[in-house]
Amino acid sequence: MESAIDEHNIFMAEAMTMAEEALAAGEVPVGCVFVRGNTIIAKARNRTNELRNATRHAELEAIDEILSDLALTAPGSRGYPLSNTILYVTVEPCIMCASALRQMGIKEVFFGCFNDRFGGCGGVIGVNDRLEHPFHPPYEAIGGFAREDAILILRRFYVTENSNAPTPKSKANRVLKTEILPR
Repeated sequence: MESAIDEHNIFMAEAMTMAEEALAAGEVPVGCVFVRGNTIIAKARNRTNELRNATRHAELEAIDEILSDLALTAPGSRGYPLSNTILYVTVEPCIMCASALRQMGIKEVFFGCFNDRFGGCGGVIGVNDRLEHPFHPPYEAIGGFAREDAILILRRFYVTENSNAPTPKSKANRVLKTEILPR
């Protein structure tokens, strides 16, 4: 069991590296890695501001990378190209991404912190396993891996000025909160 936890921590650390890249680029700091057979097959970060496209979340960026390389789609997946693939992502997938992951047949998702506003894996609605779907199987989503780090990087982003906002709000008086309450 301990080796599985170590493995999860290694892959979540890679997702956090992608989140740091997103933060450095002025994006909401979300990063992810897709893993198959203990090997990272794709990794990405949010690029919504960079591409001026609200759908360019980290998960969709990585899915596009996988789908662009036929060698990365799951052999014998019967229409589910991610059926033997695990996702590690710093923040619970939003409803849009959770649905896309279900459509792709993802095996399992591990995430850092819950997304209390848009979460699609139980934070707001359980697209992953609670909604009926005529074709696509549910997947398990487990939160709490590197939770504190995921929360703190989001807080670091939200205390800064957003130069991409239509009318940026002054955040000069905001202070980075480092205390994290249990969920």
